[in-house]
Amino acid sequence: MDFTGAHILSIKQFERADIERVFKVADSMEPYAQRRRVTRVLEGAILGNMFFEPSTRTRVSFGSAFNLLGGEVRETTGFKNSAIAKGESLYDTARVLSGYSDVICMRHPESGSVAEFAGASRVPVINGGDGANEHPSQALLDLYTIRKELADRGRSLDGLRIAMIGDLKHGRTVHSLCKLLCLFDNIHVTLVSPPELAMPEAVTENMREAGLKVVVSEDLAHGIGHVDIAYATRIQEERFTSKEEANLYRGRFRLNQAIYTQYCEPNTVIMHPLPRDSREDANELDNDLNLNPNLAIFRQADNGVLVRMALFALILDVVDQVDACARDVNWYSGSR
Repeated sequence: MDFTGAHILSIKQFERADIERVFKVADSMEPYAQRRRVTRVLEGAILGNMFFEPSTRTRVSFGSAFNLLGGEVRETTGFKNSAIAKGESLYDTARVLSGYSDVICMRHPESGSVAEFAGASRVPVINGGDGANEHPSQALLDLYTIRKELADRGRSLDGLRIAMIGDLKHGRTVHSLCKLLCLFDNIHVTLVSPPELAMPEAVTENMREAGLKVVVSEDLAHGIGHVDIAYATRIQEERFTSKEEANLYRGRFRLNQAIYTQYCEPNTVIMHPLPRDSREDANELDNDLNLNPNLAIFRQADNGVLVRMALFALILDVVDQVDACARDVNWYSGSR
């Protein structure tokens, strides 16, 4: 794909060569994300961060990525703080705010809403999550994390064995990741969930048609037994009709150190898109895993900045200018 000026709305836009391009650029961003170097390549550029659903990591990660490239960030959070609360359409919002920004990242609770917004925008739009539909940048950072974790073990993405666990019906992160895995070879995916929260059939069939081996299971112990990656997800309470309905499934598939030791292979990597629900009745990833070196959830979050820096650099066509606008940092950053 031609990244310059492109919207990033769905994993369907990407081919394998595009993924490899994003990852190569993300690798080059590490000195800046690690605060060893500073670049001002996007000095004067403005990111419009529009988040109409609660978000910590995605919103701050996009903002940090843009700031690290030298740009400025303007944020809108929640419907109450926007003109949409006064009845303004997505079309009008897009036409206005794209006049104030060079690129926009948007999260919205309704599937398809970000694509609708992008259709009226005068600048590139990145989908930060639209309802239960997709979250393309999360899938990219997830796969980037998997690639790095496997590389440390002398492995590549081809031949990956992964278990996805939890609320697979509403989890837009796993929907996008499944679509991304279809670009690779000899992939084995185990989907572990209650039947009521199973991966949408269209996503499962798409994987099978792409040649992936897909196993559907309700048995956590069996599902995590022979995988490289155990990818847990929380119960998406906000997608249910009531908290009581969500409570029927909360805490159903808990992973702790004892279960990990008993059923997982010694080097199985544990991932989660975050936030993990650490309340007592949920606790899908127990805190006793925090000292497990294979718990990659915080490395995963760090990688989000690298991938989002890469997307901005590609979309705004400054990849070849980043180093030319760089200097060493002048503050203490050794704790990293």
